[in-house]
Amino acid sequence: MRLSRYFVPVLKENPAEAQIVSHRLMLRAGLIKQATAGIYSWLPLGFKVLRRLENIIHEEQQSAGHQAIQMPILQSADLWRESGRYDDYGQEMLRMKDRHDRDLLFTPTAEELVTDIFRSHITSYKDLPLTLYQIQWKFRDEIRPRFGVMRGREFYMKDGYNFDLTKQDALHSYNRHLVSYLKTYERMGLKAIPMRADSGPIGGEDTHEFLVLAETGESEVFYDSKVTDLNFGDRKIDYFDHSACQSVLDEFTSLYARTDETHEPSLFEKIPQERQCKARGIEVGQIFYFGTKYSEAMGATVTDANGQDTPVHMGSHGIGVSRLVGAIIEANHDEKGIIWPEGVTPFHCGLVNLKQGDPEADAACENIYQNLVKAGLEPLYDDRTERAGGKFATMDLIGLPWRITVGPRGLKNGVVELTSRSSGISQELTPESTINKLISIYR
Repeated sequence: MRLSRYFVPVLKENPAEAQIVSHRLMLRAGLIKQATAGIYSWLPLGFKVLRRLENIIHEEQQSAGHQAIQMPILQSADLWRESGRYDDYGQEMLRMKDRHDRDLLFTPTAEELVTDIFRSHITSYKDLPLTLYQIQWKFRDEIRPRFGVMRGREFYMKDGYNFDLTKQDALHSYNRHLVSYLKTYERMGLKAIPMRADSGPIGGEDTHEFLVLAETGESEVFYDSKVTDLNFGDRKIDYFDHSACQSVLDEFTSLYARTDETHEPSLFEKIPQERQCKARGIEVGQIFYFGTKYSEAMGATVTDANGQDTPVHMGSHGIGVSRLVGAIIEANHDEKGIIWPEGVTPFHCGLVNLKQGDPEADAACENIYQNLVKAGLEPLYDDRTERAGGKFATMDLIGLPWRITVGPRGLKNGVVELTSRSSGISQELTPESTINKLISIYR
C-alpha cells in the first residue's frame, strides 16, 4: 500500500479526551474515531489489526477442534427470560422493541442463543463433544465508558460455547480452551497470565481470566518471574490428548497467583522470594465452566448410552478482540508511538523514500516494494513528498516492526537502512538482503 493513497488521519497533538496511552495513540495514529460515547469507527489501519487478531483466533480455535458460526446481534428477550437471566444485567443490557411490540436486546453475550441452537438439533451423546464459537460485535451499556476501546460500550468479541456429556468431559474442554488461549495470546506477542476469577452474571463453578501485564492494568497481579521463560514456540499440542493438555496447564498455571479486592494470593507463598513479582494486568479474556445452569433451565438434553435424557454440561470462553488492540498498545509502546508485535502488525514493514522524485531513489523503492509484495508481504510505502523528519515521525507513531529507509547517499554505496522499531537498531544491507531478511522473519 502506498501511503499517499492510504487513509491514515494522523493527529499531531494528543486528544484532550484520551486518558491512557492506548487511547491517545489509537486516535493519533488514525486507528479509530469516536462516533459517540464508548462507540468507535474502526479506520483502515485499526481495522487491519482487528483482522489480524481475528485470523489468529480462528486458526487456533479450529486447531483445537472448534467450529465457527455467526449468531445475530439482536436476540429475543424470551430466551433470556427462559434462562432466568433477563434481569441480571440490569441497565448494562440495551433493551428495545420491534414494530410488533416484541422485546429484543442487543447481545451482551450469547449463552441463551447458542443453547437454543444446540437443543434444536442435538439429541444424542454420540454428537458430543461439541464447541461452537463466533467473533461478533457485542454491546454493554457501561455507565462510564472510558479509556477508548479498553472500556467501551460496543466491542468485538470472540465467544465460544462447549457442550459435553459429563462434568469431567466439560473440564477437559475447559482445559483445552485454557491451553488454546495461552497459545493464541503468545502468537499475538503477548504474555497472558491465567488467574482464578469471579464468574459474575455468567455464573459457574470454575473460571479463569487472562491478564496482560501493563502499567495501566486494572488488576494487581502477583506472579512467578519464571513466567517470562515459558512459551509454546513450535510446540505442537494435541488438544484432545487430555494428559498433554494437563501437562501444559501444570507447567503454566502453577506459577501464577492473583490478588484484588476479593481474592487472596493463592500459591504465591510457595514461590521463592527472589522470583516473586508484582505488576498490573489488563483482562483480555475469560473462560467459564458453569455445568448445567443453562441446559437445565432451557431443556438442552441428550440421550446417554443408557437411553436416559441428561442435561449437557456447558462452558463459555471469551476473548475481547477490540479490547486486545488497546492492551497490545499498552504493553508495546514508547514515547514516539506504537510498537506492533510482528504477529499482529497492520503492515509488515514501512518503506521510506528520503528523496521522492529522485529517479534512483524512486526506482530502488519501487523495486523493493514490488518484490516484497510478490513474496506475500504487505509493505506500507511512504511515497509522499513530506520531509524526512515527518516521514520518520509518522512511521514511529504507526509502529510497524521494521522500517526500510532508502536515500541517494546509501544507494551510492549499494545499501539501504533496515531499522527495528522495538530495539531502534539499524543496519545497512543491500536491497536484496533486506528483502530476504524480511521474508525470513515473517516466514
